[in-house]
Amino acid sequence: MPGRVRLEDRECPLSTAVARVGEWWTLLILHDAFDGYTRFDQFQANLGISSSMLTTRLKSLVAEGILERRPYREGPTRHEYVLTDLGHSLRPVVVALAAWGNARLAPDERSMILVDATTGDEVEPVVVDAATGRRVDDSEAFVFAAGPAASPAMRARYPRGGGGAGPRNPRA
Repeated sequence: MPGRVRLEDRECPLSTAVARVGEWWTLLILHDAFDGYTRFDQFQANLGISSSMLTTRLKSLVAEGILERRPYREGPTRHEYVLTDLGHSLRPVVVALAAWGNARLAPDERSMILVDATTGDEVEPVVVDAATGRRVDDSEAFVFAAGPAASPAMRARYPRGGGGAGPRNPRA
């Protein structure tokens, strides 16, 4: 991660996730990969991204284990970029980001929507707890807590009982 970073940021799962996939072009490349794009020229033509930027982003996604680089043609060798299991696991994140963006638009202003593949009906994705099925967007019902590997700084910010010590937590 560039710049000066606090220890608690280095161990924060949000910080590490954003460092890996939070860059503009990276998210758009992932979106294209979920739509079935695999080849350099496909990504470049669809996104209008420079060759050097695309090369950098694809190398980074391969290094992170999100994409796998595979040869598909010999002489000269050409490669495709295929989502790994880790890459596929990012789809809900991209879907949620797109849904968040659409929620700020009037229905007739949306250029892309998520639909049920069988019925064609528009759907609204939400994040739920796998065990209970309850939506996790309620900040009173679900709070962050320090995990088993948390540093003292992280434990101070997120006591095990839930909620942080920061100014946005009314229970602090």
